[in-house]
Formats: sequence, C-alpha cells, structure tokens
Amino acid sequence: MPDNTAQKAALRRELLANRQAIPTEVRRAGDAVIGERVLAWWSAHPVRTMGVYWPIRGEPDLMDCYRALLARGVRLALPVVAGAAPLRFIEWKPGDAMTKDAFGVSIPLSGDEVQPEALLIPCVGFNDERFRLGYGGGFYDRTLERAPRPVTIGIAYACARTSFAADDHDIALDVLITER
Repeated sequence: MPDNTAQKAALRRELLANRQAIPTEVRRAGDAVIGERVLAWWSAHPVRTMGVYWPIRGEPDLMDCYRALLARGVRLALPVVAGAAPLRFIEWKPGDAMTKDAFGVSIPLSGDEVQPEALLIPCVGFNDERFRLGYGGGFYDRTLERAPRPVTIGIAYACARTSFAADDHDIALDVLITER
C-alpha cells in the first residue's frame, strides 16, 4: 500500500476542525451516550484492567464513565509516551495527582505500570474497516504491535467516520463506539 502521509494530514486537519465545531451541549450529550455504550461493552466483556485516555482537543470526555468503571472494580490506566517506544500505561483514578508530558497531555504523577486487557483509544477519524486516524505519532500502532495485544475500542463522535486507505503499519480496531 502507498504511504498516505500528506492525504492523512489534510484529512486530520478537516476532522479536527469538524470535531471542534460540535456545540458544547451536543458534545456533552454525545459523551454521555458513548460512556453508556462503553459500560454496556464492559458488561458483556468484563475486563479487570482498562487503558483509558485523558481527553484533549475535543475528544469525547468519558470521566463519568471512568468513575463508573472504577465503581465496578475496573483498574484504570492512562498512557504515557516514552519516546518512540510503545506506550506505557500507569494506573490512575480521577483525583490522582497529575503532571503534563512533553505534549502537554495530563499524565499520572506516579503509579504502578499495568498491562491493560482493553484500551479505549480516541480517534480523530475512522473508516468502515475500523482503521483509526490519530494525531500522526504512531504511538498506538507501536503499542499494538507487541503481544499480548489488548482488545481495542475506538472512541469517536460519529462525524469522525470518513474514508481513507490504511497504511501497512496500521492496525484495525476491534470495536468502534460513537454516540450513534
């Protein structure tokens, strides 16, 4: 397959602008529905550890869902970027002390490293084959190359559905959850 770097960069800019344009009240309603669907997925697939994400740049905010998962005994972890290496996941719960990484993303100040059984992965875009368009850093791709591979649940607003060709290094998600 050809390298689609330039096309993906243009598509990424368009999708991020579309996401930022979602009105606050529509976004909050969508976040609630997405959170309910994540909880329904978990009820059918009760993993003990789940990698989650800290919402940035208009990503769905699932903090209420995270609290509900914690109440059900799920151990949560946030991703930490370590150079070009696969992501590390550090145990976290709402209210824990946080710091900012080199990208300005909030990460746990401290905590145990865990290997999540499932990952909630935010998507800038996604296609019908469940390939994800992220921010272009390849962090999740490098993480999913190694074994054991966790179950991957893409999280996005439905407006992120688009068409693009996957690159050879792209890895399809197992599940996609949107507000629709």
